[in-house]
Amino acid sequence: MRTGFRIPSDKSLEYWAGRLNELGVSRGDVALRDGRGTLDFEDPEGQRLSLAVDERAGTPHPWSQSPVPAEHQILGLGPITISVPDIRSTELVLRKVMDMRQVREYAKRATDGSDGEARVHVFEMGDGGPSAELHVAVEPNLSQGSLGAGGVHHVAFRVPTFQEYDEWYERLEKLGVPSSGPVDRFYFRSLYFREPNGILFELATDGPGFDADEPKETLGQKLSLPPFLEERRAQIEAGLKPL
Repeated sequence: MRTGFRIPSDKSLEYWAGRLNELGVSRGDVALRDGRGTLDFEDPEGQRLSLAVDERAGTPHPWSQSPVPAEHQILGLGPITISVPDIRSTELVLRKVMDMRQVREYAKRATDGSDGEARVHVFEMGDGGPSAELHVAVEPNLSQGSLGAGGVHHVAFRVPTFQEYDEWYERLEKLGVPSSGPVDRFYFRSLYFREPNGILFELATDGPGFDADEPKETLGQKLSLPPFLEERRAQIEAGLKPL
């Protein structure tokens, strides 16, 4: 799996290539993938990440305290790339359960250690674009992933309202798709299920939002916990690494 982040322009891609070099971050070359400028890199734990140009992102919302110039700051998540050994059952779930559209295909270098290529199928939802795409790479020779440091636990999809969230639960029940059932995370409500190749999907509401217990102006400046984890604050803080 590779997590994508969207940036505004090709100039931003050049900026980030230089920034990653300065910080000693392992990265690939700036490349054109699926018609977009892209830069792959990894964090210290081997997490696979990517920057992709999103020219249709609109007006950014810069963070004034960032060391990155406003015109180059990350705009948000997407697209996400997952790997499966066989696309047929995954495609069925994405189209028939998730109501996504399969819009195109492209080839990329395989990640199984060979010199071959993997075929990538692009699915989109809503208005489409990099922020609303899931890329599914067919790589039958990859070993099955396992959870641990540097791993991704699940892929989350936004659900705007509580009413739509309830409707999604009813839809999964009607289609016979096993799920976690409704889960209240305080900041949002979640619903989890697995697609046939074992990848965990989450449907999560926009609300109440991460400003449910603090102002937007101070978000990210301290560790905020939902009420059901507050009694474990000391234990959680003791296990955190300073940023």
